[in-house]
Order: sequence, then structure tokens, then C-alpha cells
Amino acid sequence: MRIVVVPALCLVLGCSKSSESPPPTAPPPAVAPATELFGTSAIVGKVVLKGEAPKPKIIQMSADPYCESAHGGAVTNEEVLVNEDGTLRNVFVYVKQGVRGVYSPPGVPAVIDQRGCLYRPRVQGIQVGQPLVIRNSDDTLHNIHSLAEKNNPFNLGQPTRGMESKKSFTQPEVMVHFKCDVHPWMSCYAGVLNHPFFAVTGDGGTFEIGRLPAGQYVVEAWHEKFGTQQQTITVAKDEMKAAEFVFTNAP
Repeated sequence: MRIVVVPALCLVLGCSKSSESPPPTAPPPAVAPATELFGTSAIVGKVVLKGEAPKPKIIQMSADPYCESAHGGAVTNEEVLVNEDGTLRNVFVYVKQGVRGVYSPPGVPAVIDQRGCLYRPRVQGIQVGQPLVIRNSDDTLHNIHSLAEKNNPFNLGQPTRGMESKKSFTQPEVMVHFKCDVHPWMSCYAGVLNHPFFAVTGDGGTFEIGRLPAGQYVVEAWHEKFGTQQQTITVAKDEMKAAEFVFTNAP
């Protein structure tokens, strides 16, 4: 009797189609690190006016008795405000180039307040998509006329005290000019950016742009009368770099 042993050997030893190990799995592709939205560096400095400061002009508010009565004395034009140390107020300083990443707008609204027949603040920064509340705090008619060029312009009337309107911007634009057609001396400006790296000089003519990632940036200073100036500034991690902008008032 003939005995077949191969199947038995398979039962004892086990049989497979191949004794080779499966090929190793390829490693997953490297993931690029996410863009660092905020860092530990800063650009600080001041804005100086060289030359004699222009003499402020008195605003004639007599056409609207309410506006005239809202102040205890004469009101002067705020186009150029120079501090006692020769520094400039209301200069918008911002990172023009070098910012990477996508920055969500803050939920807290920016505000333009019509108070004492003047806009407050005179100059500010707003992010794309950030709500902008326009408020009338006066007992007189105001209208706010946006002269935007890259964003949709608008012209809103606010006849009574306490009225508020809400707007926002969809595109970066430096600067957006606002005026009141009822009171021609009323004027203000907003720098609209897609990131939060900006500042406005105040009483000391100083500015600070913080939370910057290390890198190279083009920083621009804008003033409504004297125009713009730019500097290329490189900051290392954890570094605070000083900068000074000097505008000249030509005679």
C-alpha cells in the first residue's frame, strides 16, 4: 500500500506559499511644522518730528451750536499732534511685509465714537473681519462717510444720540479715511490688516509691536500729513529690537 507523507508533513510543520517576511511598511511622509503665529520677539521705538511743529489751527464750530457748546474753549485741528519731547502722536506703525500664517480677527469690536463733534480715536488699527462699531455720542446729526478704495465704501447717517452701526472690512487697506459730511473738520483713519502686528503712537510718541515670531520684517510708519517711512528689521527669538522713525516738517 502506497503512503503519501507530504500532507502529513504540512499538518505537522505547517505550509505556506512563501517563507519570506512581508515588505516593511514605508514610513509616513514628514509633516511640515505649522507656521508659528506668535512668538517672543518685539519691535519697539518712537516717532520723531524734525523741524518746527506746525501751529495748530482753530476749528470753527459755530455752524453747529451743539458742537461749539460741547467744549469749554477753542478746539484746534488734530492733523499734527506733537508731544513736548518732539515726538509725534497718531502715527500708525505696522508690519507691512514678512508676516506669515492666517490670523483670526478678534471678537471684540473696534469703535469709532463721534464725541464732541470729533472722531475718537483719530487713528487706529482694525483686522480684516473684525467688527467695527460706529457710535454717535452727541445730541446732533452726524454721518460717517468711509472713503475706502479696496473695501466697499459706505455713508451712514446717525441723527440721534446713542445710535450705533456695525461694519467690517474684507480686504487689507492702509489707510481707510472717514469723514463727516455735516461737520467738515471731522476726520479719522483706520489701518485694516490681516494680522494683529500694529500700534499707534500716543503721548510719548512710542510704539511696541510684540508677540512677533523671529524673522525679517518690513515695518512702515504712516502719518496723515507727513506720509510714510519704511525700515527692514530683523528680530531673533526673544529679542526686542529698537527702531526710530523721523519725519521732517519742511518749512
